[in-house]
Amino acid sequence: MSATHDADQAGSTSTLKVLVYSDDVTVREAVRMAVGRRPASDLPRVEYLECATSTAVITALDAGGIDVVVLDGEASPVGGLGLCRQLKSEIFRCPPILVLTGRPQDSWLAAWSLADNAVPHPLDPAAVARAVGELARVVVAG
Repeated sequence: MSATHDADQAGSTSTLKVLVYSDDVTVREAVRMAVGRRPASDLPRVEYLECATSTAVITALDAGGIDVVVLDGEASPVGGLGLCRQLKSEIFRCPPILVLTGRPQDSWLAAWSLADNAVPHPLDPAAVARAVGELARVVVAG
């Protein structure tokens, strides 16, 4: 993988590009609905890129321009936790990643994955929006 993330790019644009990965369309929709048009009033509007396969995630990150990544740890056949660890290990200046874990007790897996933040299933919309907002602020301030 050769993707790099240019944090300055996010701060200079009027939109925040959020990649959402899950093989389950209802999980992708839940993330979109939770975050909405903006994760917080002090952040730019969100543009979503939905991916149903790990290959699509890697291709999108290689192309660049992604500000925040949300990975479903329960996705199949490639789970978001293993994918997160791969991305963090292989992409220079990898965008911040939020992983959605199977349950609160899986926080150790999120730490292993090198994720920047984690929210457990069942998804609490306020927690998802707050987590995305925290990661987005790091990018925008970048």
